[in-house]
Amino acid sequence: MTVTTSTTPSPFTETTGTARHAAFAELAATGPVQKVVLFTGVPAWVVTGYAEARELLAHPALVKAGGRPHMDAMPPELNAAMNTHLLSMNPPDHTRLRRLVTAAFTVRRVEALAPRVQEIADALLDDIAAAGADGRPVDLVDGFGFPLPITVITELLGIPPGDRADFRRWSLIVVNGNVHPAEVYVDAARNMVGYVRELIAAKRADPADDLLSALIAVHEGGDRLSQDELTSMVLLLLVAGHETTVNLIVSGTYALLSNPDQLALLRAEPERLPAAVEELLRYDGPVQVAFPAVAAAPIEVGGVTIPAGDVVLPALLAANRDPARFPEPDRLDVTRPSNPHMAFGHGLHHCLGAPLARLEGCIALGALLARFPGLRLADPAAEPTRNPGLLINGLVALPVVLG
Repeated sequence: MTVTTSTTPSPFTETTGTARHAAFAELAATGPVQKVVLFTGVPAWVVTGYAEARELLAHPALVKAGGRPHMDAMPPELNAAMNTHLLSMNPPDHTRLRRLVTAAFTVRRVEALAPRVQEIADALLDDIAAAGADGRPVDLVDGFGFPLPITVITELLGIPPGDRADFRRWSLIVVNGNVHPAEVYVDAARNMVGYVRELIAAKRADPADDLLSALIAVHEGGDRLSQDELTSMVLLLLVAGHETTVNLIVSGTYALLSNPDQLALLRAEPERLPAAVEELLRYDGPVQVAFPAVAAAPIEVGGVTIPAGDVVLPALLAANRDPARFPEPDRLDVTRPSNPHMAFGHGLHHCLGAPLARLEGCIALGALLARFPGLRLADPAAEPTRNPGLLINGLVALPVVLG
């Protein structure tokens, strides 16, 4: 079939309220696979259909190759230290690396975190209760959504509390690299790599009972993580381990406060919380598209042929609202009976940290709703602003009144 480049608004630069979802829906209305020119000037195939995105995420001809922000400005050694991780690798290297990382990042280690996550959540809620006394609005991003997962992942890796603010600043630049000037991105990347390498050296000298020490020590036969693999995986765990969960907590709260019938049902039946978290991940997930990939050979999907060498972006945010898969996809329904969303991706690159994100989401939202029965939006008429960028979908701020 003849393919023309779509001229619909770019979802990635839509930052007001529901405009991003509306732009994805407009794109999807013209077909499940559309060729677009990204805001970076790069042509790419955006895949909005659920079945098509799922097929591509498991397709052997869809491979990771280049495409990181500001590659022409990145010194090769800095790129290697940043990008030798699971999301940028293909089999057999990916298979080997995932096996090694999984041996350290175990289910047992994640499950053992539950009491500490609850403790962190309760302490943060004490802080925002004081800040929001007498009806003063508080920002749920700065007060709760960000500090909870950054505390969890930095404690898990053994990073000192005093370094978290710097890391948050660098992380926001790196995950939205395409909207920042090259020199700003490279500076943030260099700072992150330098910090992590100093931390690795300290842990080699004095190991502790934390994930970073486990990653340094993990081996299978004579195989271990190289220095670049170790640095890259720590950075990936740090960035992905808090940026996505921040947005699950904050966007999830906004969705519930904007749908009072669903909030009331969840308050009345709190045992529905795990299912509600799955619905919130589907409804307004923290990731817009899977990590960019290219077609290694021509791929037939959704009635079109994607030529070899073209960039492909399976749009998780759009696929999770595909009416062909989810009845009434734009309606939040915490009782949705079948919810095989793709917020954590699918196939080879399914998110390694999904169990941790689910654990934090359930504990954070459960604690927040139980602590503040009168929780409400500070200005229900105001549409929140989203961060621009290719990968992450999240709110800049969410002012709430605790009640």
